[in-house]
Amino acid sequence: MRILKTQTLRGPNYWSIRRDKLIVMRLDLEELAEKPSNLIPGFYEGLIEILPSLEEHYCSPGHRGGFLRRVQDGTYMGHIIEHVALELQELTGMPVGFGRTRETSTPGVYNVVFEYIYEEAGRYAGRAAVRICSSIVENGTYAQEELEQDLADLRELRANSALGPSTDAIIKEAQARKIPWLLLNARAMVQLGYGINQKRIQATLTQNSGILGVELACDKEGTKTILKDAGIPVPKGTLIHYLDELQEAIDTVGGFPIVLKPLDGNHGRGITIDINSIEEAEEAYDLASNASKTRSVIVERYYRGRDHRVLVINGKVVAVSQRIPAHVVGNGKLSIEDLIEETNDDPNRGEGHDNVLTKIKVDRMASSILEKQGFTMETILKKGEIAYLRATANLSTGGIAIDKTEDIHPENVWIAERVAKIIGLDIAGIDVVTEDITKPLREVDGVIVEVNAAPGFRMHVAPSRGLPRNVAAPVIDMLFPHESPCRIPIIAITGTNGKTTTTRLTAHIYRQTEKVVGFTTTDGIYIGNTLIEKGDNTGPLSASTILKDPTVEVAVLETARGGILRSGLAFDQCDIGVVLNVAADHLGLGDIDTIEQMAKVKGVIAETVSGNGYGILNADDPLVSAMAKNVKGKVAYFGMSLDNPVIQDHIRRGGMAAVYENGYLSIIEGEWTLRIEEAVNIPVTMGGMAPFMIANALAASLAAFAQGVDIEMIRQGLRTFTASANQTPGRMNLFDLGDCHGLVDYAHNPAGYEAVGGFVQNWKGEKIGIIGGPGDRRDEDLILLGEISAKIFDRIIIKEDDDKRGRESGEVADIIAKGVKQVNGNFDYKIILDETEAIDTTLNGAPKESLVVVFPESVNRAIDLMKKYQKNPD
Repeated sequence: MRILKTQTLRGPNYWSIRRDKLIVMRLDLEELAEKPSNLIPGFYEGLIEILPSLEEHYCSPGHRGGFLRRVQDGTYMGHIIEHVALELQELTGMPVGFGRTRETSTPGVYNVVFEYIYEEAGRYAGRAAVRICSSIVENGTYAQEELEQDLADLRELRANSALGPSTDAIIKEAQARKIPWLLLNARAMVQLGYGINQKRIQATLTQNSGILGVELACDKEGTKTILKDAGIPVPKGTLIHYLDELQEAIDTVGGFPIVLKPLDGNHGRGITIDINSIEEAEEAYDLASNASKTRSVIVERYYRGRDHRVLVINGKVVAVSQRIPAHVVGNGKLSIEDLIEETNDDPNRGEGHDNVLTKIKVDRMASSILEKQGFTMETILKKGEIAYLRATANLSTGGIAIDKTEDIHPENVWIAERVAKIIGLDIAGIDVVTEDITKPLREVDGVIVEVNAAPGFRMHVAPSRGLPRNVAAPVIDMLFPHESPCRIPIIAITGTNGKTTTTRLTAHIYRQTEKVVGFTTTDGIYIGNTLIEKGDNTGPLSASTILKDPTVEVAVLETARGGILRSGLAFDQCDIGVVLNVAADHLGLGDIDTIEQMAKVKGVIAETVSGNGYGILNADDPLVSAMAKNVKGKVAYFGMSLDNPVIQDHIRRGGMAAVYENGYLSIIEGEWTLRIEEAVNIPVTMGGMAPFMIANALAASLAAFAQGVDIEMIRQGLRTFTASANQTPGRMNLFDLGDCHGLVDYAHNPAGYEAVGGFVQNWKGEKIGIIGGPGDRRDEDLILLGEISAKIFDRIIIKEDDDKRGRESGEVADIIAKGVKQVNGNFDYKIILDETEAIDTTLNGAPKESLVVVFPESVNRAIDLMKKYQKNPD
C-alpha cells in the first residue's frame, strides 16, 4: 500500500458539513486492490490481537462488533485503515467517530476519510494505520512495542496541540453560544467572532484587559503598595536587590517566619514560604533572585492559614477555590516515594495541563520540602499522616483544589471585587491566605498576598473536590454583553462561471450602504476599494483574512471548488449562499469526475446557509435548483424568465425570486413585483446584450435584497458598476479600438464560452475568436471548446497557454481544432501557439466593425495588448 496524498479539511466540506475536521488520505492499495480481508491469511486474528478494542466499532450492520464482522466476511483495506486510524486516536484520548472510504475512478485507489481532533495527531494516525495494516498483511502481526510507541507519539502530539484548560473552557462556552472562533498566528491569541464584531483573548487575558492593570499585577511590590494605600489587608514586607540587604529586611517585617518571592514571578516559581532561619532565607533568596528578570526579591511576613484563589470577572466574584500543595497521605505501609507513584497513577493526573490534575514531580525542591518536615523519600508515613512536596499550592506543580464558592463571607467578596477594580483588571485571580474564608479577613488576620492577571481556570472548572464552576460564561457575557453581535454578514458565492463578476457586483452594491466590505476574488483580496493581496484568492485562507480583519462589516467571498476540496470552508455558516451554475469544468481533477459530483462540491455553499439565511439558487440550472432540499434556511431563486416552472411554483408558495421580465430586472415575492432597473441601464449587461451578465446581476441583486439592502441602494449599485478592465479584469472587458472592438473574457470552459457567445451573437460585424484551453482538461472538453467556438465565430485563431500542464506543445491546439472541424470541415481557422503573437496578428488585420474576442491565459497581458491598440484609453 502507498499513501499518495494527505489533505487536512478544517471547515464544512465535500464529505461532511457538520464534521469539519477531517483527514482525506488518498491511498493506493496496490496488490491488495483485489484482495478483501477474508482472503488474507491471519489478518483478522492479527488485527484483533493488536487492537481488540475495535470490537466497539459498529459500522454496518449497526451493532457492536459490526466492523469486525465485516473484516471476517471480507472488506477492503481502505475501509480497515479508516477504522484503525479512528481507534488509534480514541485510545489516546481523542474521541472521534466519523469516517468514509470511497474508491476513486482510478481502480485500486481509495479516498480514506476520517475525523480528527488535532491535525498533526490525525495525520500521524493515518500513517500509523497504514503501517499497522501493512505489517499484519506481511507478518501476521504488529510489534507491541511499536504500537506502544505509536500511542506515546499520539499522546505527545495531543498534549502539544491541545489548548490550555482556560482557553479551552472559554472556547467551549463560545461554541455553545454559536460564537465562531479562529486561532491567530501570533502569541497564542484566539479570535472570537468575525470582522468588526470580533473579540480577542490570550488565555484569560482579553482585549478588555488594560495594560496598566496587567503591568501592575506583575509588579508584586507595586500591587501591595497600591492595595495597602487603599486599606486592603496585605502582608508586611519590603523589596531587596542584594543578599546583604536580607537580614535588615527580615528585621523590618518582624522576624521569622517569612516568605521570599521574586518581584515579577508567576505560577509559584521561585517562591519559598514558612522560612524560619537565616540559612533557609539565603537559599530561598538565590531561588527567588534567579526567577526574577530584575533580580529583585520580596521579603514578607509569613501568614499561617489556608491558601485560597478568588476569581473576579467583570467586577464580580464568580468562583472561590481552596488550594492545597502537592502532598501524599500515609497508609502505614508505603514509602513516600511509593505513595507519589500511586498518586501519579490516578487517571485524572497528567503532564502539564493536559488533565484535571498534574502529576507530582520529584525533584530537588520536593526533597528540600520533605527534609524540612523531617522526611525522606524512603519514609513510611503513619496512616493519615501528610507529607507536603511543594510549598506553594499551584495546580501546575501537583496541588489540588477544593471549591469554596458558596463559603466565602460577603465582606470578603466585597474586598475581592474592590481589589480587582483598584488594580484595574477585568479578570483577576486574587490569592488570599486566611484560616477561615467564611469569616471576614479582619477577624482572622487574613491577607491578600497576590493579585494575578491571566489567572488559570482549571481549578474552578475541574476542582478536585466540590462543584465545578462555569467561569467561562461570565467571560463571554463580558465580551458580548446583552447578546451583542459576534458575526458579520457573510455572502458566499460559488458556481462554474460568473463568480468573480457576481462577487464584485455584490460587494459594490453593499458599498452603497457605506459599510466596510471585505471581498475575495480570483484577482485578489480587497478591503473596501483597496487591494491588499494580489492573486487568485478564492480559498479558505483568503476568506480568513477577511473574517479576521477588525474593520470589515460585510464579507463577500468568492468560493471556488479547489478550496472546498483541499481545505473546506473558512466559516461555519453563511448568511447568503449563492450558487450561480454548475457546468463541466475541472472534471477529472481532485477525484471529481462527473458533473453530479461537481454539483455536490458547489452545493457545500448551499448546505452551509444558516437557519436564518437565504440560499440564492439558479432556477434555470436543474443541478442548482435541486440544492434547495439541502438548504437549512430559506430559498430564493433567480432566473431569466418568469415562466420558469421552478420560479412559478416557488412564488405560488409565497417565496421570493429575481427574474428578467419585459427587459427589467425585478424581484417578485408572493403577489407583488418590484422592478429594480431596466437592463439597458445596467452597464454590466452590455446594454442588455449579455444574458449571462443579466443572470449575474439578478443573483447579486437578490443576495443584497435578501440581506435587507434597500432597493434604491441596489439600483444605484447596478447603475454604477461597469465590467471595465479596472473594475472586473477579464470579465467581459470591451475595448473600442477605433475601426473594430476587442473583448477580453477569462472564460475557459464550454459553459463560459457559451455564455460569452450569448453576447457575441448579437454583434453585427464579423466575429473573430482567439481561443484556447488549459492543458489539464479532458480531451472531450477541449474538443467541445472547438465545437462551440465554430458555432459562435466567423473566424478562429487557436493559441496555447504558456503553462502546458503536462501536454506537449501544439497538442491542445490540435485537439481544439478537431472540434472545429467536426462542426465544419472547411471552417476558417489558424493555429498561432503564442498568445501574444495571436492577439497582435489578429488585431492588426481585424476588419472594420468586427469584434475580436480573446479568451486569454493571462488576463493582464491581454488587457495590456488591447490598450496598446485602443484609440481613446481611459
